[in-house]
Amino acid sequence: MLNVSPRYREYETLPGINDPSIPALAPLPTGESEDTKQIVERFGEDIIAAGLHNGQQVVYVKPEKIVELANFVKNEPSLGYEALIDVTTIDRLKLPISSEDARFQTVYQLRSYGRKQHLMIVTPNPSIDGDPAKPTVASLASVFEGAIWPEREVLDLMGVTFEGHPDPRRILMPNHWPYHPLRKNIPVGGEEVPFTLTWSDPEFETLGKQILPSESVSPLLPPGMDRQNLILNMGPHHPSTHGVLRLVVELDGETVINVDPDLGYLHSGFEKSGESKRYKDFVYYSDRMDYLSPMSNNLGYCLTVEKLLGVDIPERAKVIRVIMVELQRIASHLFWLGTHVMDVSGTGMAVMMYVTRERERILDLFEMVCGARLTVSYIRIGGVWKDLPPAFISTLRDLIAVLPGYFDDYEAMVTSGPVWQERLEGIGKITRAEAINMGLTGPMLRGSGVDWDLRRDMPYGGYENYDFKVPVETAGDCYARYLVRIEEMRQCVRIIEQALKNLPDGLFRVDDRKVSLPPRAELDVSMEALIHHFKLMTEGFRVAPGMVYQGIEGSKGELGYFIVSDGSAIPYRLHVRGPSFNNLYAISQMCRGHTLSDVVTNIGSTDIVLGEVDR
Repeated sequence: MLNVSPRYREYETLPGINDPSIPALAPLPTGESEDTKQIVERFGEDIIAAGLHNGQQVVYVKPEKIVELANFVKNEPSLGYEALIDVTTIDRLKLPISSEDARFQTVYQLRSYGRKQHLMIVTPNPSIDGDPAKPTVASLASVFEGAIWPEREVLDLMGVTFEGHPDPRRILMPNHWPYHPLRKNIPVGGEEVPFTLTWSDPEFETLGKQILPSESVSPLLPPGMDRQNLILNMGPHHPSTHGVLRLVVELDGETVINVDPDLGYLHSGFEKSGESKRYKDFVYYSDRMDYLSPMSNNLGYCLTVEKLLGVDIPERAKVIRVIMVELQRIASHLFWLGTHVMDVSGTGMAVMMYVTRERERILDLFEMVCGARLTVSYIRIGGVWKDLPPAFISTLRDLIAVLPGYFDDYEAMVTSGPVWQERLEGIGKITRAEAINMGLTGPMLRGSGVDWDLRRDMPYGGYENYDFKVPVETAGDCYARYLVRIEEMRQCVRIIEQALKNLPDGLFRVDDRKVSLPPRAELDVSMEALIHHFKLMTEGFRVAPGMVYQGIEGSKGELGYFIVSDGSAIPYRLHVRGPSFNNLYAISQMCRGHTLSDVVTNIGSTDIVLGEVDR
């Protein structure tokens, strides 16, 4: 075990301090839907439980039937769950389960694009040789190619063995790392900083010492590669990888045979940190994943917690959130465009300067509402931090009045440029079927002809009240994805215009003192408000036992949060489905048969942020 200070101290577990009903298990689903009814009729006693939980379809299935169930829901025409969106696992070590119950449960999120339905499948993981610390379950890689990387992540961070997996390697942690960090028996960090009045305290004995060996380990040759060809390291310090990403590229001359991404150089442990922080405090961590879309990160997390709480926020707060997230989408796409053009086209520096000019004006608006430009933490559970300042609306109107003209300028510079077209057209092609099977989302999906946008097709946060077009291209190459993102920026302006027109008066956060802090003015005149403020700041709010998945349409694709609550004020399990991580899986498929210079084009077209890939 790691040489660390104890996480739990005796005084924290004395009788009478903690609620004996916590931790608690998430309740099983109740009722039924047409889909769960059909699944139960087909599989009978192999279904442990099925129905609805927190408004979502959930099916618990015996582990020996997970592959058969996945095949059924994918290929049955009346169901058609053709895409696997996410895979994660729950370590139930700290939950009140019996000795006969499996310690680990694997959770799958499936999507039907044609029917606009979402299905959550949960299966217990039996142990190998009776050891509960060695869980195993069948891999779904034979059913959904999009399971390969998420299952590798679960294997790496949770230690679940996926039988039949085509590439069972660690994906974020070093190969020689001795533990699986998301397990509940592994401490949060290296060690706590002790509080003491004297340096002779024994707790200082290990302070500042390396807790694991620091020797360098030579990387292994990725499976399927041949040393008869040229094996080239691209990154992790290459400027065109847009972060600390290492690509192992196999070349025959200038032709790419294979690409294997090596991740984890920026692994920050957001999920582990989130499972030790109160619900309200993780908002500040979410900014730092995709640091080009902090507003979107805030929104996705807050919507997930609000769904668990059953909170409906005021209409004004919903509209403000839409404005902020659409401005964030434009800012993210602007930065993508500037860096992408600079990577592959001769007009790069000019475009980069122009898009930076517009992005700075958006960041000025963010600074106006919250005082920050990058790590904003503006969207909070129950609404937003503060109401819009008086000058915000007029400044925003001035900006959106000129943005469409600027978008036209960008297109005039690059859309029909011969260098731009030659570098993008026919490069990184992904067919419609491949995009769905790989679990790609966002412009990567719409650029391959799939007409899907969560804001329109599974609306959240008030998006059902807005009229906008979802841009779709069928070519599936880098040029198609460029066209999708350019049109998306125009549609963002359209949504913001509608939001400004319909911005109502009223509260900017929910008027529930159990969830939202009371106004500062009340603290001087109301003892009840002071008590609520004290309780929220010191303890946070408790969330009823349950679990929920919430996805939003981020600038790079579907950003999803999966949270399991045990009834306390801290998430028991907090998992983030980052679109950059899932979309990056396609890089090998996109690069094969092209030249080394096209690898740069494909990285830019995928639009990744390594803070979100590594999380």
